[in-house]
Amino acid sequence: MKVIIPAAGAGTRLFPHTHTKPKPMVFIAGKPIIGHILDRMIDLHPEEIILIVGYRKEQLISYVDKYYSSIFNIRYVCQENRMGLGHSVYLAKEHIRDSETMIALGDMIFKSGYKDFHDQYCQNGACSASIGVREVEEPRKYGIVYLKEQSSHIERLEEKPENPSSNLGIAGVYFIKDTPLLLDILEWMIENGVKTRGEYQLTDALQEMVSRGSELKTFEVSSWYDCGHATSLLEANRILLSEHESKQEVYDSISSVIIPPVILGANVKIVNSVVGPFTSIAEDSVIENSIISNTVIGSRTHLSSVNLQSSIVGDDANVIGKHNSLNIGDSSSIEF
Repeated sequence: MKVIIPAAGAGTRLFPHTHTKPKPMVFIAGKPIIGHILDRMIDLHPEEIILIVGYRKEQLISYVDKYYSSIFNIRYVCQENRMGLGHSVYLAKEHIRDSETMIALGDMIFKSGYKDFHDQYCQNGACSASIGVREVEEPRKYGIVYLKEQSSHIERLEEKPENPSSNLGIAGVYFIKDTPLLLDILEWMIENGVKTRGEYQLTDALQEMVSRGSELKTFEVSSWYDCGHATSLLEANRILLSEHESKQEVYDSISSVIIPPVILGANVKIVNSVVGPFTSIAEDSVIENSIISNTVIGSRTHLSSVNLQSSIVGDDANVIGKHNSLNIGDSSSIEF
């Protein structure tokens, strides 16, 4: 089996953090998003991983080559013009046409490993494709699956429907057995300009497979961590850190307290501060005279005299707080 990871987008929902890096390189719970994704593929033993790269691709390629080229056979395909998920999959056509293929989105981290999903796909038996699904609260924001009554067989799929009658959202992991048919449909869509919201949607291609008589099934995805925008990124950081084994430590030499779960990168310096819980700090950063919790901090960043909660601070940032002096009378209420 081959794996496609579409990771070419600019990640506009994570601006300003993606002004200077691709979304899969945003730091969370000790490493970039793409690191968490690839870690969960090790047990799958894929024949090849095809990364679809584009926006600031050099950073992504450099990181993956450094840390994962000895584990996986990795190929990079560049998507110069980003025209949707279906288009990104089609760009890998020369490398996947004769193979079963897994597609895994580059901004979704799953609690389970992909080997677990592959086992469920195999249990589905004969079908042209299997799609991971989960019930979602806002189905208009997702690709939605409609099932045949009391079964895992797909009757219909729709990308971000205006008036959905199902809340079964596509979870961002797909197993394609009939890869040649999917590629033929994507080619037909591109040649005929078949777009939804200006893009060639993978959901539309899968729906066309159903319309042509293919049997598509689903499997359940119990937990996913959407890293596509700031709020969900912080929630993913919390959950991933809660799975990380750590213990509370007091560093007397620098008069600081670390409250787990916390992950600190190499050469992080913490002075007269309280850090944690649920905090990730990347390499070479300095924290002084501060209280930091539920926060993600990038590399080479300097924070001094600040109280941060539920925050994201990027690389090479410099945040200096200001001490306040108060003279407050009786029955007062002050909020900063």
